Amino acid sequence: MRSNQVVQPLRASVPFVAPACIVFFLVRTRRQIIRNNFVKDCSWPKGNSLMARYHDKEWGKPVKNDRKIFEFLVLESAQAGLSWLTILKKRDSYRKVFANFEPRLVARFGARDVEKLLKNPNIVRNRFKIEAAINNAKRFLEIQKEFGTFSKYMWSFVEGRPIDGGRINSKELPAVTEESIALAGDLKKRGFKFLGPTVVYAHMQAIGMVNDHTRSCFRHNELKNLVK
Repeated sequence: MRSNQVVQPLRASVPFVAPACIVFFLVRTRRQIIRNNFVKDCSWPKGNSLMARYHDKEWGKPVKNDRKIFEFLVLESAQAGLSWLTILKKRDSYRKVFANFEPRLVARFGARDVEKLLKNPNIVRNRFKIEAAINNAKRFLEIQKEFGTFSKYMWSFVEGRPIDGGRINSKELPAVTEESIALAGDLKKRGFKFLGPTVVYAHMQAIGMVNDHTRSCFRHNELKNLVK
């Protein structure tokens, strides 16, 4: 026997929905206030969504994973003379054609691979940079063998802990530092290419060897507290 009673759909009560909406609004508003009042001092993202996401999630976050470090070495080397935004736009393509930035695999690339890469419009088609990435993969493996991990080698130049840049504004960001000069010099002695002091300092900033977020940027304290 079927009941004649009509089953009413479940409805959230007004007393429950209203507070939930208020909480969501306050959280979203708080995030917007944080961005408006703090992120503005890290001016280099310049309002670009891709750059802003990189700034908020990656730039300056300490990286100890060797594969990730190699990724940034390849990308920073490719960026020399170009904008970082250009490289970010090509990052996924680099990941695909450079074997997900696995140095052991990239080190096996030969002349045929180089010619194939030179025809790929989705990466920087510069022979010297492409050949440098392959060369650097081989040198990367040598350092891994010597030190156990490339991370141990690289982080030793800042005594294993991020340097707090203490920047008031983005205009204070240097092109090079004593640490980047020392690291670039040692990398050169070990046979690395396209990794001068300026490129190396950009790399150090990217992987968190130095916290160069301005003091008023919300990421500065987040990353500072992360390593305590």
